Amino acid sequence: MLSTHLDTVPPHLPARIAEGVLYGRGACDAKGIMAAQIAAAERLRAEGVEGIGLLFVVDEEMGSMGARAANAHPLAGECRWLIDGEPTENRLAVGSKGSLRLTLYTAGVPAHSAYPEHGRSAIDALLDVLGDVRRATWPTDPVFGETTVNIGVIAGGTRPNVVAADAHADLQIRLVTEATPVKALLERAVRDRARIDYLTAAPPLRLATVPGFETCVVRFTTDIPHLTNWGTPLLLGPGSILDAHSAHERISEAELAAGVDAYVRLVHALAWRKAQV
Repeated sequence: MLSTHLDTVPPHLPARIAEGVLYGRGACDAKGIMAAQIAAAERLRAEGVEGIGLLFVVDEEMGSMGARAANAHPLAGECRWLIDGEPTENRLAVGSKGSLRLTLYTAGVPAHSAYPEHGRSAIDALLDVLGDVRRATWPTDPVFGETTVNIGVIAGGTRPNVVAADAHADLQIRLVTEATPVKALLERAVRDRARIDYLTAAPPLRLATVPGFETCVVRFTTDIPHLTNWGTPLLLGPGSILDAHSAHERISEAELAAGVDAYVRLVHALAWRKAQV
C-alpha cells in the first residue's frame, strides 16, 4: 500500500511552476508525494504488477484522525507492506522521532490594567511556566538525537487594558523515548501552576529497510504509528522536510520524477522479497 496525507498547514500558498520547480503549500508535504505515488501505481499496473493500492488520509498534521479511521478498514489485514510518503529526499528512513502534543492552561483574576495588584495575570503565569519548560533537560538517544520542544501557539487575554483571566499554549514535543518519562519531566517543570491537556502521543519508531536504498533518520512523526494494521511500514518520499511548512515550500520536477522511480523500485523489491518467502 502506497500511502500519504492530503492535509496541509496554513497559510495557503498558491501553486506555481518556475524553472522546473513547483512551489506552493503541499508541494512537498505531501500533495506532491501523493502525485508521485499515483504515477508510480499507474506505471506498476502498466507493468502488470498487481496487489498494490493507494491510501490517502487527512489530519496527519494534527491528530491523525484519518489514519486512525483507516486502521479499522477491513482491507488493512490483507496488506503486507505499507510505504508511507513523507519528504525524505527519496531516502528510506530507518527511524523517525515520536511526538507528544499538549496544551497548557493557566487561570488568573481579571482586573483593570491600571490597578494590576487587584488581579492576577494568567499570561504572566503562563510565561513563567513556559520559561521553566524551556529550561528543562530532556532525554537524548544515540539514534534519534535530542528531544525538542516547540511552543507553537500562545494565546490569552481579551484587551491590553485588562489583566488576563486565562491563557494557553500549544506545544509539540518530538520524542526520542516513550512518552511516559517526558510527561514526568514536563509535569515536574509545570508543577501545579498550569493544567496540562495531553492531546496525542506517538513513540519513536525503528523502520524496515531494503538493500539498495540510501537511508536516513528523520526527526518528524508520521501516520505510521496509527496504521499498525496495514503491514510492515517503510518511509520514503521526494522533497526535503526543510522546505515543508515554510514560506518557500517547493519541490523540483526532477525530484518528483525520481520519487516515482524510487516508489516503483521499492515495490518491485518488496514483491521480490515476498516471492522468496
